[in-house]
Amino acid sequence: MRTKSEARRGLRVYFIVLIALSAAFEGWTITHGGLGGPYGVLVLPLMYSPLIASVVARLVGREGFADVSFRWGGITGTRAALAAWLLPLFVGFVAYGIAWTAGLAHFTPPESSQFAGFADPFVRLLAFIGRALTIGTVLSCLSAFGEEVGWRGYMVPRLVEAEAPAPYLTSALIWCFWHVPLILWGGYAVGPYPLLSALLFIAVVTPAGLLYARWRMASGSVWPCVIAHGSWNVLIQSVFDRFTTGEGSALWIGESGILTVAAVWIVFLVIRNARWAGMVPAEPARLNPSARLADTPVA
Repeated sequence: MRTKSEARRGLRVYFIVLIALSAAFEGWTITHGGLGGPYGVLVLPLMYSPLIASVVARLVGREGFADVSFRWGGITGTRAALAAWLLPLFVGFVAYGIAWTAGLAHFTPPESSQFAGFADPFVRLLAFIGRALTIGTVLSCLSAFGEEVGWRGYMVPRLVEAEAPAPYLTSALIWCFWHVPLILWGGYAVGPYPLLSALLFIAVVTPAGLLYARWRMASGSVWPCVIAHGSWNVLIQSVFDRFTTGEGSALWIGESGILTVAAVWIVFLVIRNARWAGMVPAEPARLNPSARLADTPVA
């Protein structure tokens, strides 16, 4: 572990670089038509801004890279990875299932797809889910990797070492507000009321950020967070959103939907201290370098 002052110095460098890169990428995207404009492709380098910031901070502070950590994390890492992989599936079926059943949104299978040959629309949904959980998650993890190596591979452990107040909650809120400019002005995860969408997005991402921080510190591995992020993006954005239509449905589902908020909070309350979900280290501290930090309060 670093000293408190060393961790704080590292965080200062990290945030300076992160803010500069994020402002450049988000500002250019927003002023040129948002994510639907010609520079919407800048979202990928934006997602790698946390990684770049963490590399600069490590090099400036001569911190090394061992604590990212790319180890798997043993039994706890496996439990965490499985829970992280399947969490968006539960959220999707609960939030979107309620919306479809209650008439708040319409279940509308896409016509043009390689699975259009399946006559049963539910079977088509399952086929999409199967692809998303396999090759889709692997590909999605390539973009999520940039964020997670920065957020959970660097920021979370440094906030703990710097003795920041409620480090897990602080990390989750920073992650939330990093997305807000694109919600308000860039067309990301936005419903009919951008400010409400931003508030609901914060309500969705806060418990997710708490879970990711716990997975990172309990397992000593960044991989559960990468998997959780990748699985979420492909399942929610590319499957459940794609099967949903309806005027005003964005108020209820999606990454800034009321029902999504409820589903994610249910997951958080159920698994936040569950050993079977990888939230508590199963290995002795000597085998898990981050275990000594894993008891840090989540809020």
